[in-house]
Amino acid sequence: QVQVVESGGGSVQAGGSLRLSCVVSGYTFSTYCMGWFRQAPGKEREGVAAIDGANRIDYASSVKGRFTLSHGNANNWLYLQMNSLKVEDTAMYYCVAIPHTVCGAATMASKSAADFGFRGQGTQVTVSL
Repeated sequence: QVQVVESGGGSVQAGGSLRLSCVVSGYTFSTYCMGWFRQAPGKEREGVAAIDGANRIDYASSVKGRFTLSHGNANNWLYLQMNSLKVEDTAMYYCVAIPHTVCGAATMASKSAADFGFRGQGTQVTVSL
């Protein structure tokens, strides 16, 4: 049974930083695409960042240069360092793992991820002025 657990959200002022963590357990597929999507109230899901089994990383244009995605010492740990946070970054952030060979930030918010991916309960990020 695959389990995904996120942590690290919180409230911060604009310009501040947060680091989100995600641990995935029980994942035994030979391929993976892991990353984050976010969803603000009343808005569509937005893929934020993704990393594949070859450690190729893709970012949404809205976060490129501000967010950094990385693995921990073990590949089942995933971190999202978020710097220079903006009010528009406010959302619930979800970690996702998908047995998928096509892997990009947009993949995280795709129907394929919703149908076949494993995700956690989410962690809230709130950025205020």
